[in-house]
Amino acid sequence: SGFGLLESGTVTSKNEVNIMIKNAVDVIVGGISYWMFGYAFSFGTGEWSNPFSGWGTFFVTANEKNLGSLYSKFFFQASFATTATTIVSGAMAERTKLEAYLFFSFINTLVFCFPAHWVWGDNGWLKTMGMVDIAGAGPVHLVGGVTGLVATLLLKPRHGRFLREEGEEWLAMGSPTNALLGMFMLWWGWLGFNCGSTFGISGFKWKLAARSAVSTLFGSMSGGLIALSSSYIFKRRKFEVDFVINGILGGLVAITGHCALAEPWEALIIGGIGAMLTLTTIELLAKARIDDPVGVVGVHAVGGTWSLISVGIFSRDDKLSGALAISHDQVGLIYGGGFKLLGIQMAGIVSIATWSAVTSFLILYAIDRVMTIRVPLQREILGADVVEHSI
Repeated sequence: SGFGLLESGTVTSKNEVNIMIKNAVDVIVGGISYWMFGYAFSFGTGEWSNPFSGWGTFFVTANEKNLGSLYSKFFFQASFATTATTIVSGAMAERTKLEAYLFFSFINTLVFCFPAHWVWGDNGWLKTMGMVDIAGAGPVHLVGGVTGLVATLLLKPRHGRFLREEGEEWLAMGSPTNALLGMFMLWWGWLGFNCGSTFGISGFKWKLAARSAVSTLFGSMSGGLIALSSSYIFKRRKFEVDFVINGILGGLVAITGHCALAEPWEALIIGGIGAMLTLTTIELLAKARIDDPVGVVGVHAVGGTWSLISVGIFSRDDKLSGALAISHDQVGLIYGGGFKLLGIQMAGIVSIATWSAVTSFLILYAIDRVMTIRVPLQREILGADVVEHSI
């Protein structure tokens, strides 16, 4: 709901229904593919499971013994998997055929599920190295952001997007109010993601969930403060809607990797830097004429990268960390851990970004060769709502 309203409010009004339908598609076909094979490659513990890939539990079905544990984990992780795809829909907005997007949403589960295994699987190679990512900065946000960058580069800019100096005015966002409402829904939903990533409230986990809520809130507030002040300074004393939205979301992504272990002051620093990096990236991409309609690359790719780096800086020996299977030697730079954890986090960033770029390019290129992803110019001008939905 949050992504749908944010994206549909940001695009032009002739495409707002179409982008909402694409968000529904992510749940429908992305959820089916995650049930069929995504969960198996992420968390399967069968005989052939290895550091690169899980194996087993295809077409997820539980028995009476494991019903609660399996279905709760599958349901929660399916929301991560479909979110990683939904992020990409924003970067592809206003110029992508719905039928092509259907295939992309189904197959894109493959881009998410292997990094998820590396980071969270019991025998994942990044997890055994000691990488820390509590709520999906890498497998969700970095994967989605890099895939979005590949998608928008392949699609090229929307018609007329960068022609303003030639006399053609670019249309403003269709519904700023809906975009802001979507931002609020995402803000609320982030509490579910970050607190839920403690995987329970038994034992000490309720304390970790409470800390996740506070750090998530403080990271977003810091991001919002950076957004408001940046817009006021650089946008002629105006508080621009897209600055506010992307600053808050950038702060939320930034705190995601470290949410259950961060103190409020750490969350303020992490969220603020995340917002600065996000807003700077969005401005630079626009100057480079790379068309990213809702700021996917800045918010998710750059925000996710900083989130993983910040873990290597701020992670500390915490008596509650054992509940998250984080060992005492996973200590960050400022707490005397040296560069070991930071180096592991950087290895995770490079490997996840490279995997996402290569696999998403191959998937999108193959779909484009079969059916062409971009809509014809005449249909793009008319808008997807009338062309694909008779609205």
